[in-house]
Amino acid sequence: MNQENYGEKEILTDLLGTQKYTTASYNTSLLESATPEVVSCFKNLLEEEHRIQETVFNMMHGRGLYPTPSAEEKKISEAKETYGQKVKA
Repeated sequence: MNQENYGEKEILTDLLGTQKYTTASYNTSLLESATPEVVSCFKNLLEEEHRIQETVFNMMHGRGLYPTPSAEEKKISEAKETYGQKVKA
């Protein structure tokens, strides 16, 4: 029998993907809610999911499992210029 072993990276990657999916689902539900009570409920759920997602990301990042390279100053300036113009339009 072929048995796969899942390590910390695979488990956390799966958890982060699940959190992203759950967050997207709650966001859609929030936008389609018809009453203030349901909107409030989904807002609370969405905020909690964002906290969980941030925790998982920080765990991964802290262990070197989700590297985030620094952006080059030139690319930052270009993005500010591009998106700054779109916001003003």
